[in-house]
Amino acid sequence: MIESILQTWVKGGWVMLPLAAVSLLMFATGLRLIQRMRRWPDRWGTEADWQKWVADPDQAAPAARVLLKSAGAEEENETVVRRRFAAVVQLYGPAEERRLALLSTLVAAGPLVGLLGTVTGMLVTFRALAEGGGGRITEAMAAGISQALFPPEVGLCIALPGMMMVYWARRRRHEFQAFLAWLESLVVQQARARRKKGARVNDLPVSVKA
Repeated sequence: MIESILQTWVKGGWVMLPLAAVSLLMFATGLRLIQRMRRWPDRWGTEADWQKWVADPDQAAPAARVLLKSAGAEEENETVVRRRFAAVVQLYGPAEERRLALLSTLVAAGPLVGLLGTVTGMLVTFRALAEGGGGRITEAMAAGISQALFPPEVGLCIALPGMMMVYWARRRRHEFQAFLAWLESLVVQQARARRKKGARVNDLPVSVKA
């Protein structure tokens, strides 16, 4: 079976080599991206857990505790909280955006490389037609037609799972962005509550504070 697959693959011509390279790189990039996105913080707990953790970061799971303290969950200044959240976004956003852009490019490159095989296969076919009739010419035409049809089919078959990975990664990115916006609003609300509480304590008479 393996020999049959290899023979069929070779009939596609030299274009099958870059097509195989694009395919391997696309799947490696896509699977790595999915693996990293599945570990993003919004999968560390439920919505109720995060609300409880924002109120008391020391009670949070270890990884969530580090994230919340980095995001300023214990701060009272809203400006500081928003600045820290911007830094947290930079930890997760740019690297995955680059991988997603690379994955999208590889998905688009698969069918294009297949079309290159169509062009080279048609050239082989036209060359055989120009040389005239005969058994060898017929074989050359058959080889040219095979090179013209097989690579674009493989390119499309490669692109379909790649499109599914791109769709999943984009949806996952939107979910995570919504989670960060929601978490930032919770931390900001908590910072306001701490500031108001501190203001009320400072307004009390000295004897009451004591």
